Amino acid sequence: MDGYRSGFACFVGRPNAGKSTLTNALVGTKVAITSSKPQTTRHTIRGIVHREDGQLVLVDTPGLHRPRTLLGQRLNDLVRETWTEVDVVGFCVPADQKVGPGDKFIAAELEKIAKRTPVIGIVTKTDLVGQQQVAEQLLALQKVMDFADLIPVSAVNGYQVDALADLVLGKLPEGPALYPDGELTDEPELTLVAELIREAALEGVRDELPHSIAVVVEEMLPREGRDDLVDIHANVFVERPSQKAIILGHRGERLKQVGITSRRQIEKLLGTRVYLDLHIKIAKDWQRDPKQLRRLGF
Repeated sequence: MDGYRSGFACFVGRPNAGKSTLTNALVGTKVAITSSKPQTTRHTIRGIVHREDGQLVLVDTPGLHRPRTLLGQRLNDLVRETWTEVDVVGFCVPADQKVGPGDKFIAAELEKIAKRTPVIGIVTKTDLVGQQQVAEQLLALQKVMDFADLIPVSAVNGYQVDALADLVLGKLPEGPALYPDGELTDEPELTLVAELIREAALEGVRDELPHSIAVVVEEMLPREGRDDLVDIHANVFVERPSQKAIILGHRGERLKQVGITSRRQIEKLLGTRVYLDLHIKIAKDWQRDPKQLRRLGF
């Protein structure tokens, strides 16, 4: 196809800069979990945007931060590795927070690749502030580094989401589609199911707990003799008994709610009814233990 473009782009930024929500808005469906808790994203999730003039593969990355654990260090390495392999990088800064030292640190890192990879400055969450503040944020971001382009967007109300897709697509190399039409992510279903359970478990927990939660799906099989039901057995891992009590809640009410919320999302993802069996397990200080990190998929 003449002029058809295809390639990879990734969104980077501090934790909670709106990267996952923007990925989902561009793909048009949920491929990355979102939460108001920082460092929700732990894997590079790929979402695929299909258009008449090209195909854009978005790699959603964890937020770059000052690591306090081995897990944090590994997530940062994952981000740096990703942005050296993509065709375009989108640097996300929320409209409602001042450009700070964390943003400047990321910009300094991105300067090293900006000569060979176009970096687009993206002011996210513009629905949370007035136009004046958006304009000020764009000016502040402009001073941080020399961007290939600057654009304000809102994934919540769709403001300039298509314009951002145009911008990124225009910077991709010409080439054939990389994925079959209609495919929205290349993530294994098992990973997506585990992520949906973790997203539900993150809701309403205290600030120190989100980092300690990991989910492993032990088994996912169609129920014998039935083609309309899938049995899923999963473990939610935490680091301490006190955290187990928080996730469990009074008389198991919180865990029950996690099951209801995540089952709804999983049924939507798989297009079938689901029986979800959840258990909480303690993996002491797993974020700092190389052996346990491997076992939990990091």
